[in-house]
Amino acid sequence: MRVERTEVDGRQWRSTIAAAQAGDRRALDELVAGWLPLVYNIVGRALNGHADVDDVVQETMLRAVDNLGSLRDPDSFRSWLVAIAMRQIRDRARRSRPTAPADEVPSDAADFAELTVLRLQLEGQRREVAEAVRWLDADDRQLLSLWWLEVAGELTRRELAAAVGITRRHAAVRVQRMKERLETARGIVRALDGACPALRELTARWPGRPDSVWRKRLARHIRGCGYCSDARESVVPAERLLVGIALVPLPAGFTLSLAFGGKTAVAATSVGWSAKVMTALTKPAVAVTAGATIAAGGAYVVTQTPQDTPRPPRAATPVVPTATGTPTPPSPSAPSTPPPPPVTKADLYGTVVDAVDRAPDPDARPAALPRRPETGLTSTGGAHAVMNHRGDSVTLTGRGYVLVRWQISPHYRAGALVMPTWTGLKGKLFHVASGGGRRMDDRVSDTDSSATGMGSTATGYAAPPPGTQQMWQNEFFYVDGAVTLTVNERGADYGLSVFPSTWDDVNEDVNYGPPDGAIRYGLVRDTGEDDAPVPQYVTRDRPADPATVPQRSRV
Repeated sequence: MRVERTEVDGRQWRSTIAAAQAGDRRALDELVAGWLPLVYNIVGRALNGHADVDDVVQETMLRAVDNLGSLRDPDSFRSWLVAIAMRQIRDRARRSRPTAPADEVPSDAADFAELTVLRLQLEGQRREVAEAVRWLDADDRQLLSLWWLEVAGELTRRELAAAVGITRRHAAVRVQRMKERLETARGIVRALDGACPALRELTARWPGRPDSVWRKRLARHIRGCGYCSDARESVVPAERLLVGIALVPLPAGFTLSLAFGGKTAVAATSVGWSAKVMTALTKPAVAVTAGATIAAGGAYVVTQTPQDTPRPPRAATPVVPTATGTPTPPSPSAPSTPPPPPVTKADLYGTVVDAVDRAPDPDARPAALPRRPETGLTSTGGAHAVMNHRGDSVTLTGRGYVLVRWQISPHYRAGALVMPTWTGLKGKLFHVASGGGRRMDDRVSDTDSSATGMGSTATGYAAPPPGTQQMWQNEFFYVDGAVTLTVNERGADYGLSVFPSTWDDVNEDVNYGPPDGAIRYGLVRDTGEDDAPVPQYVTRDRPADPATVPQRSRV
């Protein structure tokens, strides 16, 4: 299996890090906002929602800001930050009271496994993996917090090994052993969900809190019980389930204090923190970014809307204008492929309309990807915007590449897709490449020939409107100006993750192919000229409800 490389790469943060080191308040604000979710997920999963999570996250970010001036290579920022987080987690374990179990979770603490399930709306075996984390020991949870992010595309194996302080070869051994214990824990979660009479009798004495003693008892019962050890469905490896799962959003009202108490500018500078940064933080000013604020006195408050409440099903059928202007509802099954529309000159800036295309042969290498100028993109969603609900949006500003990663969820709700829209365009917007190792209609199961990324005969299929291009797992775009991407989910369930990216990352993604464990190589659509495709459903208008943008390209 191929592990996705993260699009949140330190290289694209080079200018932001340099500006923050020089004392730029807005750059420091952006840096904290962009990387806080990653730290929160590492610490939260390692401690499984222990009451100390907020303190460890705060101490990690405090130390990162405090020592930012000592970072010589901005490209290593992510590895450096993750290493700081892991040190704080280990320090917290050493400071814990020796009389209390290391993996004890207070009854009033938020269980991170539950937060993962609710906020990412996980079901089936993905939910099973998240809940199995409760049964792991502290050391395994720490490693899992990094490995989870590795397979989800947020970290590399090199960074995982560096954070743990071991070689990559030793990391492979540690990860394999942890995965074996995770599979045992998954078996316990599965067995408890449909316990046999003997298991119900055994768990009558269980206090209800997972620990290593009860893990061994339950695992021993499962190995010897024909009913509990019999999986009622094919068990998918954990790494395949975790690929593409987004970061767990920060809780609403999460507060990160960057106040430094009695620390003087001299003391701060002595540990590598530039006097300019110290001055910026102590100025009586308020710096505002997307969904977050660093206020005077150093309080960082996240105002993100909580995602804990599942959405009620809404099965509205979109109306799709045809070439004749007569609305027709899309079919819930895989759409037929009409002839492509005629290529027309756009009145925006001389582009061609993106249209239905044929998937390339799996062994067909992509064309060379032209290199367009990059000065960097800022995103109102930060370094990793997750959009799961109708009306969620992100605005991109600047000049550079962006990844839009699709997650189709027909097991929640199948049927006709109401596609996202690009609105409020100022400048130019190109669709430059498709990647991720597969198109979403490629087969994803060795046991179910009907299963694709768009669904299966058991769950039903998500279907784009007739005449639209079939999306790939990763779709790459180039922005020169400003544009807003909005989720218009009303029919089939889907989610989008949006990452500012780089030419290097796009080029590497599309050149993964079958030898690397992917289904097919990517597809380069950019010619380097203004005849590169424009995303479908793009308009310069700013409608009150982006879902009312006609489901066809305005260009």
